Amino acid sequence: MITWATGFLDSTAGDWERTLAFWQGATATTLSAFRGPDAEFVTLVPSDGDAFLRAQRVRSGPGGVHLDLHVADIRAAADAAVGLGAVEVAASDHVVLTSPGGFAFCFVDAYPARRPAPATWPRAAGGTHASLLDQLAVDVPAAGWETERRFWSQLTGWPERTTAPGASLIPLHRPDGLPLRLLLQRLDEPAGPVRAHLDLACSDRGAETDRHEALGATVEAVREHWTVLRDPAGRRYCLTDRDPATGALA
Repeated sequence: MITWATGFLDSTAGDWERTLAFWQGATATTLSAFRGPDAEFVTLVPSDGDAFLRAQRVRSGPGGVHLDLHVADIRAAADAAVGLGAVEVAASDHVVLTSPGGFAFCFVDAYPARRPAPATWPRAAGGTHASLLDQLAVDVPAAGWETERRFWSQLTGWPERTTAPGASLIPLHRPDGLPLRLLLQRLDEPAGPVRAHLDLACSDRGAETDRHEALGATVEAVREHWTVLRDPAGRRYCLTDRDPATGALA
């Protein structure tokens, strides 16, 4: 059983400082002590509740996002994942795997944790609005769509929420108390690697967009219920109209 989920910001050395500065500001967090042989890991600590966002400085390859799933028995969870189609990449005190379509995730130790409350921010016009990083969207090219849908629902044990036939956005029903929802998104591109991005729920998307732009983000597209942005390192993410407390779209 998955007891907690953590999003990881993977960053090259050249983008490390701006990644940390931006996401601290975006999520109202502070940095823990750095850890690892080369001080390459750090946790973004919320003022309320327990951490579910961390960062890793990678030696090579592009930056991006990966997912840590916290479980009581790491080896058993990894073996079960391989049986579902995952590929094991490395094992130590945690296990690194990829989904059938190539998205990286890890099984790590479970620990007691409490989901943080949304952060509140002042509006320029007065009053406040709220936001919370609360979702990891798995971006799936069309060729891998059915395989990844089955894999993530079976891996987590989280059923798909009811959606319209042919929907390209399918949220999984996360258990109460977990910090990150999982959303499966079918991309228009026919093939390619599966990857992921982070989403924030916000009570006033316009005000939250202004706040993120002031922190250095750039707007890429505005949709009916979400806005696509890039952080200062070029990492794509979204602001959504979902309720920051419940995660549901009004």
